[in-house]
Amino acid sequence: MKPPTVRLSDILLTALAPMIWGTTYVVATELLPPNHPLLVASLRSLPIGLLLTAWLGQLPKGIWWWRILLLGSLNIGLFQALLFVAAYRLPGGVAATAGAIQPLLVVWFSWVILHEKLSKLTIVAAIAGFVGVGLLVLGPTARLDGVGIAAAIAGAVTMGLGTVLGKRWKRPASLLVFTAWQLAVGGLVLLPIALVFEAPITQLSTTNLLGFVYLGLIGTGLAYALWFRGIDKLKASAASSLGLMSPVVATLIGFVLLHQTLTPIQLVGMAIVLISVLIGQQSNH
Repeated sequence: MKPPTVRLSDILLTALAPMIWGTTYVVATELLPPNHPLLVASLRSLPIGLLLTAWLGQLPKGIWWWRILLLGSLNIGLFQALLFVAAYRLPGGVAATAGAIQPLLVVWFSWVILHEKLSKLTIVAAIAGFVGVGLLVLGPTARLDGVGIAAAIAGAVTMGLGTVLGKRWKRPASLLVFTAWQLAVGGLVLLPIALVFEAPITQLSTTNLLGFVYLGLIGTGLAYALWFRGIDKLKASAASSLGLMSPVVATLIGFVLLHQTLTPIQLVGMAIVLISVLIGQQSNH
């Protein structure tokens, strides 16, 4: 049977998810309360997940209870916790570079779990993307921390595995319902971790509230809906390669809004990332 044709609109809509995630850094640093990364991560997904689940009035059934628990933990709960551990212990560039191994992991998971053929072009694209992100965000004075590196790589593993399992287990409900379930579970997994390791947020300004609204509705609800839709439409390895758009957007926002520098080496890295993303889409055909 001939595989379904992948449209350019499917690729662009999926790419929009990591591009939106690329705005998270500037929103978190400029609009949200400082020193509460885990609580912020929980609050960006839990309220929107619970509200959508209540509004849609549909809950998982049978085997899907534990599947949603696993997917929500992998894609959101554990991933966000590990991401913020890495962010706290490493410079952003080191964390992003370690996390950029995800497309290569997804290629391997797809081979093991989905029995997809290993394409040399896809492997080359994943390695090139990793190198490109390194050139884009890794500074010459970057310090290394073993726990931080381990957390960043573990985060890439959880998100990569969640991407592939989401591809294997065809969702049993509409895209919005499926997204709501994972957001609610991911937020619930994160909340007790945040309450143990962080003090509660005692004050919220109007700016903070605007930041939470943006992260909840756009940075989380919309972005994850687009991402899960993309996993349905694209090959797992192709969707994962689009995730490299996140550090590209974060770097560009830092340059435009925060007046950060953009060196020739970073421009070379950005070009390599974009080329690797384009090559990665060839696996859809």
